[in-house]
Amino acid sequence: MSFIEYSETIKEGDTAIVFLGHESMFPVKVQQGGKTQTKYGVIRHSTDLIGKQYGSKVTCSKGGWVYILHPTPELWTVNLPHRTQILYSTDISLITMMLELKPGCVVCESGTGSGSLSHAIIRTISPTGHLYTVEFHQQRAEKAIEEFREHRVDHLVTVKNQDVCKTGFGVTGVADAVFLDIPSPWEAIGHAKSALKREGGRICSFSPCIEQVQRTCLALEEHDFTEINTLEILLRVYNVRTISLQIPDLGKAAGDNSSADLDAGSQSNQDASCTNLHQGAVQFKSGVPLREMVAHTGYLTFATKCLF
Repeated sequence: MSFIEYSETIKEGDTAIVFLGHESMFPVKVQQGGKTQTKYGVIRHSTDLIGKQYGSKVTCSKGGWVYILHPTPELWTVNLPHRTQILYSTDISLITMMLELKPGCVVCESGTGSGSLSHAIIRTISPTGHLYTVEFHQQRAEKAIEEFREHRVDHLVTVKNQDVCKTGFGVTGVADAVFLDIPSPWEAIGHAKSALKREGGRICSFSPCIEQVQRTCLALEEHDFTEINTLEILLRVYNVRTISLQIPDLGKAAGDNSSADLDAGSQSNQDASCTNLHQGAVQFKSGVPLREMVAHTGYLTFATKCLF
């Protein structure tokens, strides 16, 4: 199993996703003789998982069943153990597009955090690219190294435990893109510029406060970055459903009074028809908010290194 290469069968040591429902899933490390408890009963790794195909429907000890899914960066984002606040797929999709990431790119990232964005970047730049990610906190850096090894992507990523604002990324003139998710990104703009390749490159900074964005934009201008722009993404989920509304009774038209010469039979038929129309209802599709608008997460500031 690898997060960047699909495997048909479940093997010992794999990280699999136990899917109970769209709002209920969790990761599990497959081990010989291991057991996983769910609300539907126990899953025995040796007999229920190892050797089975990903996507299989597994019956638990109480008779209930679950699906076992192959891990992806998207599934890992919603199931990973949180060590820090993470970025979700809505922001990640825009970051990978605006940074123009593709297979073979070299990317510098700070900080690593829980590795949500890191996994998405690695999948995007594989099989020949490389990610240099910097984490200030030693324990988080060590945990990230362990996870990348377990997920078999460690050959595509280098994790460094250092302060990017003081010592930079440890590389010079090689990066196609730089991503910053740190409290003071303006202090690392100079190091980011040094890490980017001479022929240009893109930078993205994520900040939760507009004051941070303002200082970052000023620092980008001081270091001759161009095409500076800031975006905020707000996700709002809609539910489309069918509703019924009564047809309104708008009354008779003005010309109806001049139709006195209509015979009694015709007038009676028209009245009956109008009565049925007024009492009817029409169905149509309506889009309504499924829940409240998702809260603000932060601002994404993008810029391009000036070409000289």
